[in-house]
Amino acid sequence: MKYFDKVLIANRGEIAIRVMRACKELGIESVAIYSSVDKNSLHVKYADEAFLVGEAPPSKSYLNMERIIDIAKKSGVEAIHPGYGFLAENATFAKRCLEEGIVFIGPSWKTIEAMGSKIGAKHMMRNAGVPVLPGTPDGVTSIDDAKKVAAEIGYPVIVKASAGGGGIGMQIVHDEEGLEAALATGMRIAESAFGDPTVFVEKYLIKPRHIEFQVLADRRGHVVHLYDRECSIQRRHQKLVEEAPCPIMTPHLRERMSESAIAVAKACHYANAGTVEFLYSGGNYYFMEMNTRLQVEHTITELVTGIDIVRQQMAIASGEDVAFDQKDISIRGHAIECRINAEDPLHNFAADPGKIVRYRSPGGPGIRVDSGIHMGYTIPTNYDSMISKLCACGATRQETIERMRRAIYEYVILGVKTTLPLHHAIMHNPHFVEGDTHTHFLQEEHVQRNLSRFIREEETRMQTLATSLRQGKEMAAISAAVNVYLQSTK
Repeated sequence: MKYFDKVLIANRGEIAIRVMRACKELGIESVAIYSSVDKNSLHVKYADEAFLVGEAPPSKSYLNMERIIDIAKKSGVEAIHPGYGFLAENATFAKRCLEEGIVFIGPSWKTIEAMGSKIGAKHMMRNAGVPVLPGTPDGVTSIDDAKKVAAEIGYPVIVKASAGGGGIGMQIVHDEEGLEAALATGMRIAESAFGDPTVFVEKYLIKPRHIEFQVLADRRGHVVHLYDRECSIQRRHQKLVEEAPCPIMTPHLRERMSESAIAVAKACHYANAGTVEFLYSGGNYYFMEMNTRLQVEHTITELVTGIDIVRQQMAIASGEDVAFDQKDISIRGHAIECRINAEDPLHNFAADPGKIVRYRSPGGPGIRVDSGIHMGYTIPTNYDSMISKLCACGATRQETIERMRRAIYEYVILGVKTTLPLHHAIMHNPHFVEGDTHTHFLQEEHVQRNLSRFIREEETRMQTLATSLRQGKEMAAISAAVNVYLQSTK
């Protein structure tokens, strides 16, 4: 079934290609946008049409709402898919699409706006009976009020930006002495990053697990969940490893958490694909936030449920109902995703943009690679450092771990430092193998202890495998032929 004739993808890289793949299968024409540094990127070649949106800085390209709307109108698209990041959770952009008669493939701007405020969202969830962490019910208005609440709920506490995301501006406070400085810093960062200085204080959990539920909802209020994901392994509050389902999930806990996830979606009148995120500690779970967009890690949910989430987004956005009930959805096996970033894990995950001089992606049973890069591609400094999403699936969690180990062994990326050695270390870590993880897992001594050894092993292995890759004029000829083919299919 074809839900639209033509869709613009307001994004870049692997997620733009992911959406275009769904368009290709559905017979929908895809329109790409690209910045000046992305003119030779794979998503530009893959699309049916492509338009320059602006200069490299995101504010002049992928965040340039009016320019994107203008391209959408001139190219005659019916809908815009925002991917994730950039404008995906921007209520103003979703509203502008509505004003211009263009379908925004995501929830309504009112829902995005409501869930974009962490304070407002927590109020809504309390009223819906969903557990939330104790803390200041509203934005902090005075240091005395903040100290009073912190004393009541007990230290440590965390200062968060109400309009924020991605861990930006979060300040962990262990005693009253540090609270005032944390509030001042948090407000300054919130104002700079989000244009809103409002912060709040809530209880900080020492070693919680990050568990989330994927939901689908249509416009008539039918909501289903596609089960759970574990996303606890993070750096700087951003995920590095995800798996589905959560390894500690029990039928009783799943029933409780899924009911809360569906209550969240219904409370904010959600329609499309979204993710409800919880913190779990000591047998209790608490609503953290709702991501009103497609998640990076949607891939592993697709692998264990067999449901194409991007297709579902297209269907719901075109006015279709979710075509199945909860009883029709089940989990088959296990899946793990490793985010492969151009970062140096030994130096605080410093970004390492540059040219990919050797590249070979893994394959074989149970392996999926979502990527927008290739040999000879230069990773720009302007955007996120993610190279690819490496996914493995198997009948059991143990088989999935074994397949991921093998896939990491096969993966060759030379020219930039990557997180591959860290993933290699994680997949062999006995705590991870036992499912014993939490949001501070990467800071644990047992993870850091052997990281240098794993990095040396990975570098040696990749250099060895890289010798099998063709080089010189022959490689240039093959690359040129691929580019000609991609152009001929447009």
